[in-house]
Order: sequence, then C-alpha cells, then structure tokens
Amino acid sequence: MNISRSHRGLVGALLIAGVLLHAQTPAPAAAPLTLPQVLDIARAKDPTLLAAQQHVLATKASEITAGLRQNPTFSLSGADISLPADNPANPYAYAANISRLFERGEKRRWRLDAARSTTDVTRSQYNDQERQTVLQVKQAFTNMLIAKAALQVAQDNLDSYRKTLDLSKARLDAGDISKTDFERIDLQLAEFESDYDTARLTLTQASDSLQLLMGIDRASPSFDITGSIDPPDVHITLAQVEQEALAARPDYLAARQGVALADANVKLADAEGTTDPTIGGEYERTATFNTAGFQISIPLRIFDRNQGEKQRTRYEAESSRLTEIAARNQVLSDVDQAWAAYDAALDLARRYNGHYLAESDRVRSNLEFSYRHGGTTLLDYLDALRDYRQVHLDALNANQQVWLSIHQLSFAAATEIVP
Repeated sequence: MNISRSHRGLVGALLIAGVLLHAQTPAPAAAPLTLPQVLDIARAKDPTLLAAQQHVLATKASEITAGLRQNPTFSLSGADISLPADNPANPYAYAANISRLFERGEKRRWRLDAARSTTDVTRSQYNDQERQTVLQVKQAFTNMLIAKAALQVAQDNLDSYRKTLDLSKARLDAGDISKTDFERIDLQLAEFESDYDTARLTLTQASDSLQLLMGIDRASPSFDITGSIDPPDVHITLAQVEQEALAARPDYLAARQGVALADANVKLADAEGTTDPTIGGEYERTATFNTAGFQISIPLRIFDRNQGEKQRTRYEAESSRLTEIAARNQVLSDVDQAWAAYDAALDLARRYNGHYLAESDRVRSNLEFSYRHGGTTLLDYLDALRDYRQVHLDALNANQQVWLSIHQLSFAAATEIVP
C-alpha cells in the first residue's frame, strides 16, 4: 500500500501525541492502607527489625560451635633419615602419633544447652523489639488518622465560615450591616485559615513519621491510610488480659529463659571442673624394626578446679530468678496501668460522642440560622463557632486517647485486644 508523505507525517504526529498523552496521564493513586497492611510492611522493611533478625541467626549459629567435638591431633616425625639404613650406630627412625582429648562431665551437652538457651533468650528479645515497633507503628497510624479527621474538621469549619463571610458581604452591600461589623467577621477568617494550615502540617508530619517506621526511605505525599477512629468495643476482662500478658509477653519469657540459661551455665561450670584425659597412640619404625605404643595424659587439678566460675554462675542463677520475679511484677503493673488509662479515656470519649458533639452541632446550626436572619449578635455566633470547633477537636482527642490506650494495653499484654 502506498502512503503519501503528508499521510505518513500525520500518522507520526498522531503516534507522538498518543505517547505524550500516555506519559502525561497520571498513574492511579495507590489504595489507602489498613493497619494490618501497614504492620506487615513495617515487619518486612524496617531496617532495625531486619538487623535484629540477623542477630538472632548469628546467635543460633553459635549452637554449631557449641556442639563441635574435640579434634584429634596427628603428628609425624623422622630422625636421621638421611643416613644409610644399615648404619647400626644411628639408624633412621619414623614416628606417627595420633591423640585426642576426651571431655568428661558432659561438657558438650551443657555447652549445647547453654547455646540453645542463649538463642531462645535472643529470639524473645527480638520479639520484644518487634512488639515495641508494632506499638510505635500503631500509635503513628492512629495519630495520622486523627490528623486526617482534624484536617477535615478544619476544612468544614473554614468552608462554613466562608459561606458566612459571603453572606455578610451581601448584607454589607445591601446596607444591613456596617463595614466595621463586616471587617470584624472578616478578621475571624484568619483564625480558621490558621487552623486549616496547622492541621495540614500536622497531617504531613504524621504521615512522614508513619512512613519512616514502615521502613520507607523517602516519604511520599500521596501516601494514605484508612481506618475507623470510633472507639471499638472491647470484650475482655482485666483478669483475662493479665493472664494473656503472663503467657505471651516476650520480655517476661526472656526472663524465664534467662533462668534456664543460668542453670545451664551452672552445670557447664561444674563440668568444666572435671579432668579431661588425652589419650594417644603411636607407631614408630626404626631401621627395620616396627614398634607401637600409647600415651595417656591426665592434668592434675590440684589448684584450679574452676572454683571461681562455679561460684559466679550460682550467684548469676539466683540473680536470674529474682529478675524473673521482677519481670512478672512489671507485667502485671503495666497491664493494670494500661487498663486504668483505657477506662478513663473510654469514659471521656463516650461523653463527647454521646452528648457534647450533637449538642455543639445544634447550637452552631441554631445560632448560624439566627445570625443570618438577624436574630442574634455576631459575638454570639462567633462564640458558637469556637465552641463547635473546640468540642469537635476535643472529641477527636478523646477518641485518639481511647485508641492509644488500646494500643498500649495490647502492648502490655502482647495480645491484640481489638482483632
């Protein structure tokens, strides 16, 4: 098929335009992330957690070293090998010797036990570090949700007041109000604009903080999350939370595992006080004669019987038992304090959500309607707007404290209070 030059130019221009249009078309925005999705990303990408995981693997590798047996020793020697074999005064001689130290007192067993206990403690410490990271992510997630809601409140207040300002401008033009009254209304706009700018900055900072905890190296302005800020129902008792905490808290588990590690070190110190013989065999050829022999080497532990380590490890074991008791008491105290904070925050949130929010809405709507129809003063209307804004912010803060206290309670119990 023959295509004219002008047609080919038109086709080329259309192709270029299509490419440019495709390049300029914005990519679809990523869907807002939920809290479980954010936590999954943080666990997978947070460099601090990844470093701690490698430390656990490095500690576990020490079990290989602890389980190794003693290597045998082989030696080979020769004497006068350059002399003639028939020289009776100085015949040549070759000797081969192999020996090995044999451990007594089950040293290898207790070394392995101590190494495995160390791995268990390290793994529990990692789990505790992950628990702290999860708490930080949850708190940052809640702070960002509240910041989004606060920005929406600020936007609604600003839009509502701008409508009032437009209405006041129309009344000024109609001669219903004086220029001074209008300027007083206009001056109040600065406060609402400032609230909006502050709320937007707070949201940006909350988003950056959350992305940092997620392991994102450069914060994205399009990052978004979704979730509820309404206080959830918690169907669990304080006694149940305490039992969950004692069963699941990794720091308390590490304290209990520390007792097992200390006991293993005591047994290893006792084993190190036993005598380890070295047994060897030897083959020797001198001229035309072959001989064999053996040797046994037993250290005489008259002075050093590992007394210092035996005593030290026993003191360490008693210290570990006391540390476990302290850790248990700390677990119960953390749960009790977190529960008390949750109770107080929930009572406050219920008062705002069940009474004050609706009341502030009615007062603002009534006074706005009254002011626009000349039935109330400007000062009364402005006071109603300030009350409305403050009550909504206080309600958001109350809901925020409920969620933060729930996160703290989940942290104290190492259990998800709200699935």
